[in-house]
Amino acid sequence: MDTAADITAMRRAITLAARGLGSTSPNPVVGCVITDAAGAVVGEGFHQRAGGPHAEVHALRAAGDLARGSTAYVTLEPCNHTGRTGPCAQALLAAGISRVVYAVGDPNPQATGGGDTLRAAGVRVEQGLLADEAEAGNAAWLTSVRLGRPYVLWKYAATLDGRIAAADATSRWITSPEARADVHRLRAEADAVLVGSGTARTDDPQLGVRGIDGATQPLRVVVDTNAAAVKPGARVLDATAPTLIAVAEDAPAGHLPVDAVLRLPRAATGPGLDLDVLLEALHTRGVRSVLVEGGPTLAGAFVAAGKVDKVVGYLAPVLLGAGPAALADAGISTISRALRLDVTETVAIGPDLRVTAVPAAPAPVRKGN
Repeated sequence: MDTAADITAMRRAITLAARGLGSTSPNPVVGCVITDAAGAVVGEGFHQRAGGPHAEVHALRAAGDLARGSTAYVTLEPCNHTGRTGPCAQALLAAGISRVVYAVGDPNPQATGGGDTLRAAGVRVEQGLLADEAEAGNAAWLTSVRLGRPYVLWKYAATLDGRIAAADATSRWITSPEARADVHRLRAEADAVLVGSGTARTDDPQLGVRGIDGATQPLRVVVDTNAAAVKPGARVLDATAPTLIAVAEDAPAGHLPVDAVLRLPRAATGPGLDLDVLLEALHTRGVRSVLVEGGPTLAGAFVAAGKVDKVVGYLAPVLLGAGPAALADAGISTISRALRLDVTETVAIGPDLRVTAVPAAPAPVRKGN
């Protein structure tokens, strides 16, 4: 049975893992806490960057000789393979750890099996403690491994009545400086930031991370199907970060930098590009998480395709009564087909409210008597 001390240690490991968001991709975020027989923390660490030591190694180095006979709490099953670093299962064995508690099993077929290796060597191994919390913190990487595509977070900012701009198209600024600063945190945690042609044409966004020291700049992606929105000199083409302009295979894109053009097939139905192929192309480039900041049309396309894994809405205490809504046609024609969400967090950000939600699990099908 898990004790209060076990839960406290694992929750600390989950908190540590979150420090790696934005810097470990394409690797997962992982945290590790080591406690001695009396329950005192003797070492802790987290995976800080891709190619660097894993969380367990940082924690073992901090613990030193005190690791022998101790318990290691890890948010993800210790890896069992040699990549750019050695297998963490072997590092734990070499340090003399006697018990390992991990939250989530590793779904990567190349790295899984660390738990079995530890058990075979006589280590007491337990799995599943705070698994839901650890899964949520590592959702991007787990989604990429399980589904073979990047994790998609759709962010929008709107008035309390759901408008993203006024009837005359003015929109700056609906939300507060505090909310806008929080969006840069989301950008810093994402591998790619994606907008559509409407946003590119209207706002000429730069899409870089600002105000966060040491942040890794995400890949900037513009879905510009007909190669008509992004012009030479656009801010998204500056040197802040790499950029991809996704255009249709038949679109004339000679005015764009050759290395920035990503040609994709058009969608089989409706306007735009094939989003499955877009996400596959990004995944191939090592992108494990995408922040969709585009307008209502692009958001509607992602929702219609069933490719939104999380929604973050910034709601300002403002009413407009007219103007474009946050979400355009998403292929939902009746209330019974509405995309139901589970709210996971509500937080006040300055005068605004940040609401985070994920698609609700399908209701179980009732069988007849």
